[in-house]
Amino acid sequence: MLTDRAIQQSVRPEDDPLADENWQEPEAPAERLSWLRLGLLILVLAGLGTGGTFAVLHLRDTAGPTAKSWAVPYVDVTLTPTFEFQDPEANPANDVALAFVVADPKDGCAPSWGGAYTPDEAAASLELDRRISQLRSSGGSIMLSVGGLNNSELAVACTDQARLTDAYRQLVRRYEVQTLDLDIEGTAVADQASLRRRALALATLQAERESAGDPLAVWLTLPVAPEGLTADGLGAVRATLEGGVSLRGVNVMTMDFGSEQGSDPDMLELSIRALESTHKQLSDLYLRLGVQLTSPQVWSRIGATPMIGQNDVDAERFTVDDARGLATFAVDNGLGRVSMWSLNRDARCRGTFTNVVVHSNTCSGVAQDALAFSSVFAGLPGSAVGTSGRESVAIPDQEPIVDDPRTSPYPVWRLSAQYVGGYKVVWHGVVYEAKWANQGADPAEAGDSSTPTPWSVIGPVSSTEKAPRPSPEVTGVKDEWEQATVYARGDRVLFDELPYQARWSTKGDAPSTEYPIGPDDPWQPLFTVPGEPVTN
Repeated sequence: MLTDRAIQQSVRPEDDPLADENWQEPEAPAERLSWLRLGLLILVLAGLGTGGTFAVLHLRDTAGPTAKSWAVPYVDVTLTPTFEFQDPEANPANDVALAFVVADPKDGCAPSWGGAYTPDEAAASLELDRRISQLRSSGGSIMLSVGGLNNSELAVACTDQARLTDAYRQLVRRYEVQTLDLDIEGTAVADQASLRRRALALATLQAERESAGDPLAVWLTLPVAPEGLTADGLGAVRATLEGGVSLRGVNVMTMDFGSEQGSDPDMLELSIRALESTHKQLSDLYLRLGVQLTSPQVWSRIGATPMIGQNDVDAERFTVDDARGLATFAVDNGLGRVSMWSLNRDARCRGTFTNVVVHSNTCSGVAQDALAFSSVFAGLPGSAVGTSGRESVAIPDQEPIVDDPRTSPYPVWRLSAQYVGGYKVVWHGVVYEAKWANQGADPAEAGDSSTPTPWSVIGPVSSTEKAPRPSPEVTGVKDEWEQATVYARGDRVLFDELPYQARWSTKGDAPSTEYPIGPDDPWQPLFTVPGEPVTN
């Protein structure tokens, strides 16, 4: 979870100088870093061990046209002591995600930093605006992260659509950002009203920025399990897209997987599983919404955010070696973004807490050199360039594809038909397969946590595909069906050159050519239809 973590609450330093009672002063950085990141970063990693050097060399040597992974670690802005993200001695990252903007406790439609500072107060007390300017003057950039687990996200607290839109607008204008990160956690993931308000506000703001020639990119940050996004999380992505937002990508929090993962979980393996599952989910979702993306295109719209070091789950520890493995995976697959929670924690804990489980906001709780995690991810080949709305994906404003049964490789889905598990259909140009018996469930609908979809996406229908001919299971049927004939149970006829058998006495009811046939249809097909499950 991207949050102020288990201990920290958003408070002013002058009000509570000991916001984290377990805080141990981090190690000072071992190397001075300049803003000429790429060259000097290799030297920094050399100080961290040959493994780090080889990792950077691997990233440089394998960075192909799709390898644009963007390193953008989070900084907890309101945490004490203040992290000087603008200082190259303290921060090897060129770009940062500043967290968290939330609703002001006194006015739910007004933005605040951590519920403790208005933007003006943050400028005065934290020198935030000045520090952002300093980072930018050295070639860096910022992303604003709105939400988090603690406090209330603006769309949850503010029910006035116009004021909500203006709150996001104020943030974008004041901080001159090109990218917003919407961190949706807890009950907010399933809050349908806030999802609609947020999408409408963001879509409005994107349209304004597009007209001004300065596109705004939007990322969604969501919890994830090794099996992928939750049903509610996937629903939040769908609601955002259907609400008109041109979505740059989905950033999943590869952390806090849960005690069911065992006493010594492999965090890198779990993270990769979660990312691969998310890739399949998003590929399917975009297909359901009428957008066909290639595998690299989907990867470029996925981000990963581990919690470095000790996670909130005692057994889970994300190590520097895990970070190197994730960085390699990101480049090999063209992952769009890699973040981490957080720069504030990128140091070894010291003192009495060095060798025990530590849940701290200012140190990682694992063995590491100062800035080790930041330095690994800073070697990724991407940058803030390429994060604009021009690379975002919007749902096209178009009429659904009309399926032609004469060319469809499988039967066209019908509302009234009863489907069994394994049956394949075509709907709006996409092939689906039934997971279980169902009737009346639109394959294009993704479902939710209470009503999961009974259909899985197979893939799009090719323009060159043709409808295959059904395969008769019997021979010797020669009598053509006639409307005036009375047929008894068991009688066999040909209709449209295919054999059928009467289920009961019937007259005047022609055999159905829509498959699967209904339970009230008097004629049983004596042939197999493409799409029907194979039975033994």
